[in-house]
Amino acid sequence: MPVHDHSSPAAVSAEGYQKSLTRRHVQMIAMGGAIGVGLFMGAGGRLASTGPALVFSYAIAGAIAYLLMRALGELVMYRQTSGSFVSYAGEMFGPKGAYLSGWMYFVNWAMTGIAELLAIGLYFQYFFPNVPVEVSAVCALVLLVAVNLLSVRAFGEFEFWASVLKVGAISLFLIAGTVMVVLNTQIGATRAAPANLLAGDGGMFPHGVFAMVLVLNAVIFAYNAIELVGITAGEMEDPQREVPRAIRAVVLRIVVFYVGSVLLLAMLLPSGQYKAGVSPFVTVFDQLGAGWIGDVMNLVVITAALSSCNTGLYSIGRIFRTMADNGHAPHWLTRMSSRRVPYAAILAIAAVYLVGILVNIWAGGTHAFDLALNTASIGVIFTWGSIFACQLMLRRKRGGSASTLPMPGSPWTSWLGLGALAAITVLIAFDTMTDKATGEVYPIGLYTVLSVPVIALLLWLGWLLVKRREGSLAPASEDTDAETADANA
Repeated sequence: MPVHDHSSPAAVSAEGYQKSLTRRHVQMIAMGGAIGVGLFMGAGGRLASTGPALVFSYAIAGAIAYLLMRALGELVMYRQTSGSFVSYAGEMFGPKGAYLSGWMYFVNWAMTGIAELLAIGLYFQYFFPNVPVEVSAVCALVLLVAVNLLSVRAFGEFEFWASVLKVGAISLFLIAGTVMVVLNTQIGATRAAPANLLAGDGGMFPHGVFAMVLVLNAVIFAYNAIELVGITAGEMEDPQREVPRAIRAVVLRIVVFYVGSVLLLAMLLPSGQYKAGVSPFVTVFDQLGAGWIGDVMNLVVITAALSSCNTGLYSIGRIFRTMADNGHAPHWLTRMSSRRVPYAAILAIAAVYLVGILVNIWAGGTHAFDLALNTASIGVIFTWGSIFACQLMLRRKRGGSASTLPMPGSPWTSWLGLGALAAITVLIAFDTMTDKATGEVYPIGLYTVLSVPVIALLLWLGWLLVKRREGSLAPASEDTDAETADANA
């Protein structure tokens, strides 16, 4: 007997999801989804370690993100599915492709979500210093799980207003920062001016050109979640109209926000005055003598972290269900609530987040946050790489006419994107971390790269388990997807 949702008249997709995300949801999710703590928090430490040349790092990463979104756009307009790139990987590369894409996406969001929740706990200590990090993290997790279990509409509303706050804060900063630079405003011991870009030894490259290249790993991570529009396509009211608009508009806007903000930050203060662990926006307004604005920006940072984790619960919940449908994850993860929400998959990833928080307690919080972020970077790069690979295979199999939004310059642009991601993967090995207490330098990037064979071994063992349990490597859901694609082609 079919399950009916009496709370909403929205249409139901072939996958069983409600098509409740409207144009305003899609536009703001696409625009604000990738604006997170990578900018609001991470830019401070990167400015300190890289200098004003960080602007070039964000511009390069923005160019890769643009290519990624155009590749994803071609795939989404070929066929809309909440399984997104996992479903495409299954069609283009077979069950192994879907299996690898799904579990690497899990690695991405499992680590990202844990890091974001721990970050929320740290940010709350700015206002409530006596509240343990883990307590705030668990409270945030309970809130976000409740939102995601309620309905896709509730998720959309949460993300809409979170994106409004993030985009609004960045827009106001761009305006205020530009005015301060034009008026040569006194900020602390210096004046806001373009000359700050060249203030230190080495000009825009005080730490050398390699520092600008090396930071690309972290900057790429800051653009994480930009691919969310591909997953939300399966729950949009009118994906044929909204996806092209979102794809074409989002990259330019995000690059303007990221590159524009970093450029202004570098002109407002010399890069050496920023530091890791402190929002660069808070640093600017504190030195300006407007500490209350810094308090507001800290609230925005908390909202950004909540939004990022909310996105993770939503996206991996849909991906997990697709994997379970394909036989690549436990079958109980396919369970849906009466509100058309994959509650089992959402609760599963929430349990992983909870375990991560508990591990942080056991580890004493030493380097758990940094290790989680670095491991997540591997997942991000693999996910982006799989999108480029799927677009290349789609073009090879069906030609440029298979989609109403073909990627410009393909296949050369897709290969360029893959090459850039491969280079960034190599750069991860050179990443280091300094212990603030002892001053000891840890080769955290090398540890991350060395973890790849371990992840590969676990994935291989998991694949053997899938083969043994199912007895077949051709799940019916992928056949259905392929038939649907043939019908739509």
